[in-house]
Amino acid sequence: MHENTEINLTRDVEAIQIPSGQTLTLAAGTPVVITQSLGGSYTVASSTGLSRIQEKDADALGLTTSGEKAAVPFTAEDLQADVQEKRVWDKLKTCFDPEIPVNIVDLGLVYDCRIVPLEGKETTRAEVQMTLTAPGCGMGPSIAADAERKIMTVPGVGEAVVALVWDPPWNQHMISEAGKMKLGII
Repeated sequence: MHENTEINLTRDVEAIQIPSGQTLTLAAGTPVVITQSLGGSYTVASSTGLSRIQEKDADALGLTTSGEKAAVPFTAEDLQADVQEKRVWDKLKTCFDPEIPVNIVDLGLVYDCRIVPLEGKETTRAEVQMTLTAPGCGMGPSIAADAERKIMTVPGVGEAVVALVWDPPWNQHMISEAGKMKLGII
């Protein structure tokens, strides 16, 4: 991994400030330390605090990525709700809070996932309800947008909607056993 690596940015890059969720530009030459590299995004520490940089901007960190995945044709099996729901849950496990090294599913942030056929189309809509560890977290829209982007890569999904909900309120008891082990709270 690239974690705890100090790097000088090779170009200006748009980032999301943590925890406010505000967009900022980190200038070329800014020294940063990658503190987390999970789920296709990078959490970096700089003189402005913590920020999240998307995978598409990995080159600014001097890193290469596999790039965008090519569209994959889907089959009738891909449109089965149970198959798609499992694939959506698997995709959600690639989404991370930029401050916590556990995916949003194992953190217990995802409450519901439904697959709805789109009338007159051979695709479906994935509807997900998720919460955050704290209602005031400014990263919510960024995490939800990341989840939507990833869900849209599931074969046969034509729309993805991730709604932030606050009921029931999240608590640490919602973290899975795997998440608790990763966090060292077992």
